[in-house]
Amino acid sequence: MIISRVTAVCKTLLAGMLVLALAGCASSISRVETWEGEPANASDAATLKAPGEIQVSRVNGRSVTNFMMDDLALDFALLPGQNEVVFTYKTIWAKSGVVENGESKVHVIESEPQVVRFDANPGAVYRFEFEKPSSRAEAEQMIETFSAVILSETGQEVASSSDWDPRQSVAARTPIPASGPEGAGAAATGTALEQLKSVWATASEEEKRAFLRWAFE
Repeated sequence: MIISRVTAVCKTLLAGMLVLALAGCASSISRVETWEGEPANASDAATLKAPGEIQVSRVNGRSVTNFMMDDLALDFALLPGQNEVVFTYKTIWAKSGVVENGESKVHVIESEPQVVRFDANPGAVYRFEFEKPSSRAEAEQMIETFSAVILSETGQEVASSSDWDPRQSVAARTPIPASGPEGAGAAATGTALEQLKSVWATASEEEKRAFLRWAFE
């Protein structure tokens, strides 16, 4: 009984720490920096606006998929110059009729990974533009040949996407911290909250969902 109560308290405290960590990031989660470190030209960064249907996974070789929900509209800060953005297009449509127990209540329609490369001007704002289906049938029909374009603030097309080939991907502009023993040792230092943030940033989407189920059950 005592052990059960201690476990419940620990879960509550851990869940609270997670909420605080997420709350601290809430003000900046809509704008994602796509580089490591503090580059000198970060203050001149351009902005790429991505709606909820566009799931950006990598920018200049660096993974940027560390969010709990994958349908957020996000702004991505890009360093001036050549940028490579890898993304997929994803829409969700409700199923009609009776849904069996354990069966998903929605249809998920997702494209193969796409890549777009363009030169970003300092302080400029860009956005994705693509065909928006009005039904699931239209979405399924267009997904095989899906592509998007990047538009400037004035509506000028600056690039169009194509199928992503990882073998042709660019290297990250800045080095990514090592994930080996040295990197693990660095992550183990600091407060419990800092450690939790570090582990959360490297967890897969399935691991995050499993943790949240455990923390709030």
